[in-house]
Amino acid sequence: MSDDKLTHQSTDKSVSDVFDKMAIPPANSNSKKQAMNLAMAEFSQYQQEKKTTQENKSQGFWSFLRLTSDKSSEEREPIMAFLHNKLFYSGAATLSVAVIGVLLFNPSEHSSMDGQMPMPLVLNEAGKPDSFEKKVLVQKMEALASADSVAASPILEFSTEVSSTSNASQVRAKEKSDISSTGIKIKKYRLADSEEKASSGILQSHSRISTQPQLGELLPAPISVQVGNDNFEQIDSHGVTQAIKEPVSTFSIDVDTASYSFVRRQLNQGVLPQKDAVRLEELINYFDYHYPLPESKKQPFQPTVVVHPSPWAAGKQLLHIGIKGYDIEAAKAPSSNIVLLLDVSGSMHGADRLPLVKQSMQMLLNSLQPDDTVAIVVYAGAAGQVLEPTSVKQKQKILAALDRIRAGGSTAGGEGIKLAYSLAEANFNKNAVNRIILATDGDFNVGINDHDELKGFVERKRQQGIFLSVLGFGQGNYNDHLMQTLAQNGNGIAAYIDSLSEAQKVLVDEATSTLFPIAKDVKIQVEFNPSQVAEYRLLGYETRELAQEDFSNDKVDAGDIGAGHSVTAIYEITLTDSSATQIDTPRYSANNSVNQTKNTNDEVNDELAFLKIRYKLPKETTSTLITHKVTRAEAKQKSISLATQRDVNFATAVAAFGQLLKGGKYTNNYTYEDIINLAQANKGDDEYGYRTEFVQLVRKAAVASAL
Repeated sequence: MSDDKLTHQSTDKSVSDVFDKMAIPPANSNSKKQAMNLAMAEFSQYQQEKKTTQENKSQGFWSFLRLTSDKSSEEREPIMAFLHNKLFYSGAATLSVAVIGVLLFNPSEHSSMDGQMPMPLVLNEAGKPDSFEKKVLVQKMEALASADSVAASPILEFSTEVSSTSNASQVRAKEKSDISSTGIKIKKYRLADSEEKASSGILQSHSRISTQPQLGELLPAPISVQVGNDNFEQIDSHGVTQAIKEPVSTFSIDVDTASYSFVRRQLNQGVLPQKDAVRLEELINYFDYHYPLPESKKQPFQPTVVVHPSPWAAGKQLLHIGIKGYDIEAAKAPSSNIVLLLDVSGSMHGADRLPLVKQSMQMLLNSLQPDDTVAIVVYAGAAGQVLEPTSVKQKQKILAALDRIRAGGSTAGGEGIKLAYSLAEANFNKNAVNRIILATDGDFNVGINDHDELKGFVERKRQQGIFLSVLGFGQGNYNDHLMQTLAQNGNGIAAYIDSLSEAQKVLVDEATSTLFPIAKDVKIQVEFNPSQVAEYRLLGYETRELAQEDFSNDKVDAGDIGAGHSVTAIYEITLTDSSATQIDTPRYSANNSVNQTKNTNDEVNDELAFLKIRYKLPKETTSTLITHKVTRAEAKQKSISLATQRDVNFATAVAAFGQLLKGGKYTNNYTYEDIINLAQANKGDDEYGYRTEFVQLVRKAAVASAL
């Protein structure tokens, strides 16, 4: 037998051995569809090529013969064998890698990464690193897929974990043998026992090519995202209230935006969000509004009040209350003492979780000043400090610490929060903003996980001047309820990061709003005049309701406003002379006549409502009161600016959208198309395109609702 034949057969056998050793994972329904689509596309291409070949048969056929016609039969044989083997095995390798890749993952589930390559590990259904055989499969596939750019024998760093009861030497020998069978050389091998895992708090079950990206980077994690399994607090929307029975409405302001970005993610996936995921105030306050600023910074905001007809309910009016906090110049911003508390548990695997967290934190670093300090705490099965308080001047050191973080294990979130507060206290700066930023999916299952216990802990620490903000990530086990509890009691914001663009918005474009509070414990109270207003309904703020007596009690916590934040609240009201009332006046009641509430003072009788706002400056413990009379004259005013009128109308469109998503109980025949028309006409400058994006989301909601 010739040397050429021996070489070809040897090559064929090595390739065949590699494929024989591959363990094919089970397929899911979506993967099967993708595999079928891929196969049909390949078949269509083959048919087209076959047709083209037949049309040019003489040229193609004789062209091929010209390659061999001048050769003897002995000379032609090695050439034909080489072509046969090359074509067959290269085609088989390509097709196998493509099909197995489709079986392993569903790329559409990770399309929100804005083109960024993910860096996950292979997981099982429990969200933990799967068996060694699947890891080896990934290594084999990546070695094949990257054959053009990686050396024939790539050098790997490999580590795995076994329980302390396992026979470590046997496991090590078997796994080394399995890796060696692929032709991959081992540069570093470590077998970590359970005790080492518990002490480090970070799982290190991963493999890496020395000169290439993290192994697993070529394959998104095969996590099956289930829609509708996320945890939201069950809330009942505000109903219609008779002013004669309950004339006073009190609530805490809210600047959170988590609801809007989660709703956006759901609609981008073609499904309507859970109704409890829709919080009207967070949808409305996602957008910036250009309300007038106060003349003096000693008063951080002033109210803008507009009364105008409701577009979805004839005969009703909307009472629109807006406040805008003054902004802080970057050069005059206070220093920041930041502790990043990062969830690195097994549930944080996936391109939209820990990799996105790390990219988001890198963006945040660009918003900080050189003299600010950053520390990093992580938690999985246990909590641990990754980076001591470090000046942002040492940016590369901070980035290197972020890069070392890997995901795996259970979720000791409560222990992580304790450690983060201890670190913040140890580095407390009374002249700086001391803030913990928690990045998690909220899936706490080890240590303190009771909502009330965590709430009490955060409340006590808040009084020491350390604030807590929460950034939510992921879908399928996202615990919004817990994160809302932590943020509301930690004097911080709650945002949901579903993409790099959202991270840019929250941590870069709105960094001063996110980091620097200008007022705390901000409360709003509206007293309606029963002689003028028959009924009212507050849109949203169900989770922010306060008792009437809480308004003047400075011990009662409320929402906080960051520099440049806008806050909007909308009441739907029915005037007493309107026929649109929804509740009949009781027949047998001592107060069945609104005439009994009339005052001899004509000025008071002209008032629709009396607005009161209480707030504290960041370092004060006593609140300041702002008041504003809402009169019938304001319902007819023509003096508001065009920009304010556009803001009011756009906020109205968003409010209508949220109500339709929740079922549209009070919106009558108002449609998604009506919302689109109102929003389109009032987009204004739309510098960042958020309002244009909103219009597209309304269109997607219309399609999803039709299905």
